[in-house]
Amino acid sequence: MNEFKHARDEYESTPIPEELDSRVRAGIRQGEMGSRTKRHGFRWGIGVAAACMVMVGGLNVSPTFAAAASDVPVLGGLFQILTVRNYDAEDGQVNQHVSVPEVDAKGDLAQQVNAEIQERVDAHLAQAQQVWEDYHDAFIATGGTEDEWSQREMNVDVNYEIKSQTDTTVSFVVTMTQDMFDAYNEQTYYNLDIAADKDITLADVLGEDWVNICNAAVQTYIDQDTTGLFFSADEGGFTTVDEATSFYLNEDGSVTLVFPEYTIAAGAAGIVEIPVAG
Repeated sequence: MNEFKHARDEYESTPIPEELDSRVRAGIRQGEMGSRTKRHGFRWGIGVAAACMVMVGGLNVSPTFAAAASDVPVLGGLFQILTVRNYDAEDGQVNQHVSVPEVDAKGDLAQQVNAEIQERVDAHLAQAQQVWEDYHDAFIATGGTEDEWSQREMNVDVNYEIKSQTDTTVSFVVTMTQDMFDAYNEQTYYNLDIAADKDITLADVLGEDWVNICNAAVQTYIDQDTTGLFFSADEGGFTTVDEATSFYLNEDGSVTLVFPEYTIAAGAAGIVEIPVAG
């Protein structure tokens, strides 16, 4: 731990050539949004294979979900959330911490979700490796030395969290991050009705008037805010929810809306989560 802290301190104190910031941003951030929150319901059209080492371990039932399943016998027979890739690895100065879920259930929905998660994770690992290589090239090109570069490192993470589950439904989020240059944070939310073999929508939970219900909850939240971080509508802030708005279901069945950094508030607000009363 001390060695890690020492290396981290050296990394943060290493001088950065003046031209590096603009050169790297121009090359690396092209097409990258920095921090993104996504909702399941569409597929990437990117055929990217992982450029980083992948170690596939045995299937491990999520402890949180396994505990719940033990109290709901039907759940174990209908579906499980399995950890299909779970490893820590070092590839030079790149540290990977990966835990990837899979929905073990019959029906097309589980297969579609699993394929999407696999595709997103592979693309994330490949992108992180490319960012590392591009940053290295720019660092050296702008006057940095290999010795200075050797003090740097990048952490690449993939993880997931189950927000809620019943005997027929599950709500979970897959989070992917990397901390090189500009921190990258992408969250994808999955709300699944396994019995019906379909995605759960806000309309399913809140009814036909879901747009107005959500908009009222968001506006009330903003009106009560005292930080001054929320953008006005004229500044590109909140206007309305739509079918692409991310959300998850809580244990009591209520909805929490999720807005990425910089979408409705300044970056200091982070990812904004707003509860919605049914």
